[in-house]
Amino acid sequence: MLDDSIYAQLLDRALRRGGDYADVFAERRRVVSYRLQDGRIHDGALALTNGVGIRVVVGESAGYGFSDDLSLEALLRAADAAALVARSAPAGQTRHADTLASGAVDESLYHGYSEQIADAGRYVGLLSRADAAARAVDPRIAAVNAHVVDELQEVWIANSDGRIVHDRRPMVTLGVQAVAVDGGERGSGYAGDGGRTSIAYFDAHSPEELASDAARVAITNVEAIPAPAGEMEMVVGAGGGGVLLHEAVGHGLESDFNRQGVSLYSGRVGERVASELVTIYDDGNLPEERGTVAVDDEGVPGQHKVLVERGVLRGYMQDTLNARLMGVTSTGSGRRQSFRCLPQPRMCNTYMPSGESTFDEIVRSTKRGLYAKSFAGGQVEISRGDFVFMVAEGYLIEDGKITAPVKNATIVGNGPDVMTKVVAVGNDERLARRHYTCGKGGQYVPVGVGMPSVKISSITVGGTHG
Repeated sequence: MLDDSIYAQLLDRALRRGGDYADVFAERRRVVSYRLQDGRIHDGALALTNGVGIRVVVGESAGYGFSDDLSLEALLRAADAAALVARSAPAGQTRHADTLASGAVDESLYHGYSEQIADAGRYVGLLSRADAAARAVDPRIAAVNAHVVDELQEVWIANSDGRIVHDRRPMVTLGVQAVAVDGGERGSGYAGDGGRTSIAYFDAHSPEELASDAARVAITNVEAIPAPAGEMEMVVGAGGGGVLLHEAVGHGLESDFNRQGVSLYSGRVGERVASELVTIYDDGNLPEERGTVAVDDEGVPGQHKVLVERGVLRGYMQDTLNARLMGVTSTGSGRRQSFRCLPQPRMCNTYMPSGESTFDEIVRSTKRGLYAKSFAGGQVEISRGDFVFMVAEGYLIEDGKITAPVKNATIVGNGPDVMTKVVAVGNDERLARRHYTCGKGGQYVPVGVGMPSVKISSITVGGTHG
C-alpha cells in the first residue's frame, strides 16, 4: 500500500523524540455485506477502508496517531502525534529504525480465498435459501433474519526492530436467526458459520443446514418450560460451550490484566488454578478458523499457546508492549480492530482438548442438573472472575437422562472457582461453528471458541422458579 521507504521514513519520524519502539500498521479492507429481513433483502453494502496507524512506545506508555489520508504529509503528521508520548525524553535521544527486511507469512492458513467479489446473486441466493429452509422446518417459524459478510483485509506492519510483513486475511460469515411463535410464547434460535476462507465455503456447508439448526433451536425454546433456579450440576455442551471458557477464564489470562495485577491469575504462573482435568490452549494458527492469524496485528506469527496444563497455569497471552514490560516474548496475541486502534493482548482460538469420558457417561452420572448446550453470551468481571451467562439452548437432566428443554436460564459463578469444579471432560472436543466476535476495550475482533462436553459439580442457575 505504501513504498517501503515511506514506512522507514514514518518510523524515523515517530522516534525523533526518542522511544523504546515504534511500529506502523497499514490496512486496506473490503467488506461486502447483505442482510435479509421479512423475506426480502433489506440492505446491501460495499465498504472500502484504507488507513495507517503509527505507534510509539515509551516504557508503559504508548502514543498513537492514525490517518485515512495516505498522503505523505498527513502520515507524517500522524507520526508527529504519536511521537508526543516521548516529549519528555532528554535531548539527543533520537533513535533510528533498523533497516527493514521482509518477514515470511504462512498464508496456507487461509484456504481457497479469492480477491474477487462474487456476483451479488450468489450472496442473495444464500440468504434466500436460508429463509426458505428455516420456514420449512415448522409453521410456527414466524420470522427469519439472515446476513452474509465477505471480507478481505490486507495489512502491512513495519516496526523499528527492522521487520516488515504483509498479510492478506479473508473472512466470510453467514448467520441465520429464526423466531418461533406459538400462542403467546416466543422462542429464538441462531446459527452461524464461516471462517478465514472464501464464499465457496458455503457450497459444502449449506445455508439450509444453518437455517434448519436455527429453526430447531427456536422451536425448542418456544416449547421450553421455565428454567429452575438454585444450585445444581451442569453439563456444558461441546463446541459452543467454549464461550464459557473464553469469558470465564480466557480474558483473565490476557497479559495486560496480569501485568497490572488486576486479574485473579496475576503472578500465579506455575500454580494450580483449575481441576487437573482442565487443559486450555489458545491457537493463532489453526487453518481457516475465525480467530486464526498468520501474523498478529504487530507482525508476530500466530502461535500455539499452552495456558493451563492439567490444572496448572503455564502462561499468559502476550502482545509486544506487555511482553517487553514482563521480560518475556510476544505470543502473537497483539490484535486490533482496525488502523484506528492500538493493539491489545487478545485471544485467537481458545479451547479445551478432549478428555476420557463419553458424553453419555457424563449425562448418566448427573442426578439433577442443567445441560447448557450453547450460550447466547455473557460477561465477566476480570478483577474478581465473576461471570453471568445466558443459556441459548438448555435442557434439564433428571436421574441421568436429558428431559425437558428450559428457557430463560442464566448461570452465575466465578471463573477460577468453576474450573476447580470440573469433574469430567468428554472425548468429543470440537471448535464451535465460526461466528464469534469478542469485545474488549471498545474493540471487536473475530475469535474461535471450543471445548468438549464438560461436567461441573455445582453452579448457580438463575431461573424463574425454585
